[in-house]
Formats: sequence, C-alpha cells, structure tokens
Amino acid sequence: MSGVGPGGERIVGVVVTHRRRDLLAESLAVLSSQERQVDHLVVVDNGAEAEVGELVAAQPIPTTYLPSQHNLGGAGGFALGMLHALSLGADWVWCADDDGRPEGPAVLGTLRECAARHGLGQVSPVVVNIAAPDDLAFPLRRGLVWRRKRSELFAPGESDDLLPGIASLMNGALFSAETLEVIGVPDLRLFFRGDEVEMHRRLVRSGIAFGTCLTTAYLHPDGSDEFRPILGGRMHTQYPDNEVKRFFTYRNRGYLMSQPGMRRLLPQEYARFAWYFLVQQRDVAGFREWLRLHRLGRGERFTRP
Repeated sequence: MSGVGPGGERIVGVVVTHRRRDLLAESLAVLSSQERQVDHLVVVDNGAEAEVGELVAAQPIPTTYLPSQHNLGGAGGFALGMLHALSLGADWVWCADDDGRPEGPAVLGTLRECAARHGLGQVSPVVVNIAAPDDLAFPLRRGLVWRRKRSELFAPGESDDLLPGIASLMNGALFSAETLEVIGVPDLRLFFRGDEVEMHRRLVRSGIAFGTCLTTAYLHPDGSDEFRPILGGRMHTQYPDNEVKRFFTYRNRGYLMSQPGMRRLLPQEYARFAWYFLVQQRDVAGFREWLRLHRLGRGERFTRP
C-alpha cells in the first residue's frame, strides 16, 4: 500500500530504467531519502532484470517493481508508471530516470512548495550537467537568447523562484493528478526522443499553470553537445551522436511539427535544418535522410528501425 504524506497528500515517484543498474542505484538512493519523503516509488524496468527488482525491493520506502518483457522506451515506461501511480491514489507524480538524480534531499519539498505558492499543476527543477552543476544539461531559450548557465535563467533584476511556462520533462518533473487527467500520459508510439516535448505541447495548450523552479535542480548527463549552433549562435539545430538517436529524434520531430500548437514552427524547422546540413555541413545525404525521417513522422509511420 502507498503511504500518505503531510496533509493527507500522496506523492508517488516514477522511475524508468533500462539496463543501468548501477546508475539506477545512485538515483534511487537520493529519491528514497528526500526530506519530504516519497510516499511510494514505482520503478518500470524495460530490461526486466532480476538484480533491478532486488535493488528496488531493498529501498527504505514502499515500492512497486514493474518489469516489462517488452521494451516500452521512455515514453511507454513513463506512461505505464504514471498510470500505475494514479491507480495507487497519487495526488502528485514525481518523475525521474536512471542516469540522473535530484541534487539533494530537499528537491521534492522545494518543488511542492513552489507549486503551492504559484498555483501550478506541474513544476520542474532546473536540469543541470551532473559533471558541472553550474551548467545546464540542455540549452534553454529565454526570448531570443539561448542560455547555457544556470545563473543565466534569472533575468536582470529578477529574484523570483519561478520561470513560468517553461519546463523540462521528465527529469525531476512533478505533475498533479489533475494535470495528468487533462493532458494524459506520454505517447507510447514515440518510444524515446520527443515524448517530453509532446507532453510539453499538451501542457501549454491545456492552459494549466506550470514552470521551472529556479531554486532547485536535477543532475543529468550533459546533452548540450548535440545542439549545434548555426548563424553565429543566434539559432541552434540538433544533431545526435548516433544513428539510432537521429532516427527517433528526426522522425518524432516530424510528427511533433504536424501537431496543433507546433505547426507554426514548421517553416523555421525546415530553414534551420537545411542551413545546418546544406550550408554549414555541406551534407546533402544527411539532409535527404533528415527529410525522409521527418516525412515518416508527419505520416505517423511509427515502426522502429
């Protein structure tokens, strides 16, 4: 049974893992020792490894281990975990992955307080580079300027703790049950790459207040290298470091750009990637492959490679 936290409120943590037992152990150690304790922890294991089940059972808080004999990817794993959390009576669902972790024991409490103070249905911590916590793990755009440092998220003269309308999902993201009822859970078809952007799209269109709490952080491996600057750094494009990541990234972006709320970005999408491949890299074959994958996504062709 899931426990009940302060004020009769249940917060259920959801972690998705796939063959990273040692990294998962580091993540669970921090998740399980929050000052505002997680009332129940759900771990979805896309590798269905016995040693992962043993690790989950050894945690000092109530847990549920969900081994999947079919690799659901991050999207399907979080969908399964979120639905299970709701079935346990969660009032809030706190998401984490196996290669990152909260920066310390006060993260969950800080997020919940921030959500209450600002009336949010979803709140995320700042996602920072686990090897250099002053740097963002992923570049973030405020207005027309891309930010790469945690300190740059504060606009000049600001002292507030909230960056409204912007959030990184799923790394440390906290959702109310009511928010998930409105926006749903991640789309299994996306497998991984872009599933969090698609959830963000739904969150924006829902009208629910959300944002990033600037006073707490989630540590994550650096992902900024695949965001390549173009036009002297005024814009960025994305080029993942291997073929599998590129397949899912570009195909899923094709689907995303055809969805309500994203279609207005399509001309910019074509311009950015055409510039990157044809002008900056002089890679005609790379642009053709990008076009092919983009069209697969727009046509909702979700077969895996």
